[in-house]
Amino acid sequence: MAPARKDGSRGLSGLRGESQEVVKLVVDYIKQETLDPVKGLGRYVVFGVAGSVALSIGLAILAVGFLRLLQGETGSTFTGNLSWIPYVICTVLVVLIAFLAVKAISRGQTPDTESDKEQA
Repeated sequence: MAPARKDGSRGLSGLRGESQEVVKLVVDYIKQETLDPVKGLGRYVVFGVAGSVALSIGLAILAVGFLRLLQGETGSTFTGNLSWIPYVICTVLVVLIAFLAVKAISRGQTPDTESDKEQA
């Protein structure tokens, strides 16, 4: 801080110094409150996307493996006019798994009404 004058004011240079400090403080605060959470959110999104891609690839490989199991190990059960049934079974299985995943995700995002009532 600038030394005080005899009349109690610090002058124009003291005012400029304080205004620069205030601007720096505001900029640092904005960076802290906006950029840091965005960086954390970016990591969260990257790991979420990577995980969902890995799970999707794994599910596709398992579905193809299950289809090959049904086609190869059931003997003559799914031959001729019934050769489409393994495809339907695999499709229904994949849709069921996707439905359960969406249901589990949406269940985790619903607001808890009990805790909302307690906070009010």
